[in-house]
Amino acid sequence: MRICSLAFPLLALMLSPAHAADITVSALFSFKAVLLIDGGKPQTLSAGQTTPEGVKLLSATSGAAVIEFQGRRQSLSVGEGTRVASAPAVSSSGRTTILADSRGHFFTTGTINGISVRFMVDTGATSISLSSAEATKLGINYRTGRRAQSNTANGLISVFVVQLDNVRVGEITLNNVTATVSEGPSHVALLGMSFLNRTQMTRDGDTMILVRRY
Repeated sequence: MRICSLAFPLLALMLSPAHAADITVSALFSFKAVLLIDGGKPQTLSAGQTTPEGVKLLSATSGAAVIEFQGRRQSLSVGEGTRVASAPAVSSSGRTTILADSRGHFFTTGTINGISVRFMVDTGATSISLSSAEATKLGINYRTGRRAQSNTANGLISVFVVQLDNVRVGEITLNNVTATVSEGPSHVALLGMSFLNRTQMTRDGDTMILVRRY
C-alpha cells in the first residue's frame, strides 16, 4: 500500500452560517484518509465513514479523497483547498447566461455531484462527456457503468454510460443526468444534450441563455 503524505491548504467547511470547521487532509491511503478537524487529533476514516462533525469520506486513493458535507461533494488532491458550503436550494425554474470566448466557444463553470467542473457547451454531444481522469476526480466509479460506443470526430470510441446524481450550471440544477466517460487523453467536460435538452436555449450573438424546462 502506497502512502502519500500531504500538506493541503486549509479547507473551510461551513457547518452553519455562524461556524466553520477547519479541515486538513494530512495523509491518504487506498480507501482511507487522515483528517484534522479544527486542529484536533487526527481522524483516520475508511471510505463510507463520517466524522462527528459530519464530514463523510466517500472514497480515497493515494492521489485524492472525495468527501461529502451537507449534501455537497468535494474532491481534494495534492495542493488543492476549497470552501464547501451547504447545498443551495434547487429552484424549480432556473436560468443562466453563458458568454462566448474569443473563438466563439461557450465555457462555464458548474458542478457535478457538488464538485466544481469546467464545462464547454457542445450541442453536438448526445450527453455530458467526461474523461476518465475527470470522472475519477469526481469520485465516479465509471467502470460500473454500461459499456457503449460513441461517435466522435476521431471515429467510434468505447465509453461507459453513467447517471450523475445532479448537475448544476448557474441557477439550473438537474437530477439524474446521463453522462459518458471515455478512457484515454483528458479533455474538457462537455455539456451535452442530456442536460441541454431539459432547458430552453436561446442564443443572441455571443450570449447563450438557458432556462430550465423540467
